[in-house]
Amino acid sequence: MERVFCPHTQEEDRSIEQHLRPHSLQDFIGQRKAKESLDIAITAAKMRGGALDHTLLYGPPGLGKTTLAYIIASERGVNIKVTSGPAITRPGDLAAILTNLREEDILFIDEIHRLSHQIEEVLYPAMEDFALDIVIGKGPGAKGLRLHLSPFMLVGATTRFALLSPPLRDRFGMVFKLDFYSPEDIASIVRRSAQILHIMIDDGGVEEISRRSRGTPRVANRILKRVRDYAEVRAGGKVSHEVVLEALKRLEIDDKGLDEADRKMLYAITQKFGGGPVGLDTIAACLSEETDTIMEIYEPYLLQLGLLERTPRGRVATSLAYEHLGLLRE
Repeated sequence: MERVFCPHTQEEDRSIEQHLRPHSLQDFIGQRKAKESLDIAITAAKMRGGALDHTLLYGPPGLGKTTLAYIIASERGVNIKVTSGPAITRPGDLAAILTNLREEDILFIDEIHRLSHQIEEVLYPAMEDFALDIVIGKGPGAKGLRLHLSPFMLVGATTRFALLSPPLRDRFGMVFKLDFYSPEDIASIVRRSAQILHIMIDDGGVEEISRRSRGTPRVANRILKRVRDYAEVRAGGKVSHEVVLEALKRLEIDDKGLDEADRKMLYAITQKFGGGPVGLDTIAACLSEETDTIMEIYEPYLLQLGLLERTPRGRVATSLAYEHLGLLRE
């Protein structure tokens, strides 16, 4: 069963995200630095009649990288082709996509850090010269052929910026890091989503959801949907502060926005391993999770709250973690 707080897209999110996704920079809430820079770049491109530089968006999942790619396409009035790094397994796959792009179209590659080195070699001349180098034949009779492509814009998205190869990273003209949202921005997103979904919610309910959404719009919208379901069944459809509190209690989401899985990790570190330091592999084995899951889903928010520390020797639970769990530090 998927966690409510899993920031990656779940099947239940797809239809609701498409419905709630803003279509212009004006409607996009948060990420002010990236939004302002993109607004200037898009306006300048319109004035000179040229294409935008290739753009890289990186940061934790659920913060709006895909949404921004769609907004860029909408603001430019062009088509967008969406794919992902794992989906491009052969150079021919990428060649088929690139040759079907029209002038100024946008190619959005999610999880771009998972492109193979072989695929990246095909992508380099496409990004720099809008050309595709292919080899016809094998052995001594093989011939190289260069196909010219329509000028396009590549938007790459990644949650693992450090895993991008330097040659690929350097070919992006604009690079933006997306950060976790402030509670005020999340509250604005919750109000907007509630209005679109025709959910009656008071200010107390909005603030409670925003405070426990881990600074992630996708999580906020998912909690809003779960709270709405509870309100429709148990509270006549009105989402008051009291209804939100009861729904969050049933979801086992505490006042810091931690769920059962987060607390299980903190309990493991504090009670089984004396507060640490403890290695990532050990924690993953204890929780029966993958190390990538620990790093990408569990840790970021715990680090942000100061409940966990990374040290050269491993992870350490802080005094704040003991206090939150109601434990005495030995």
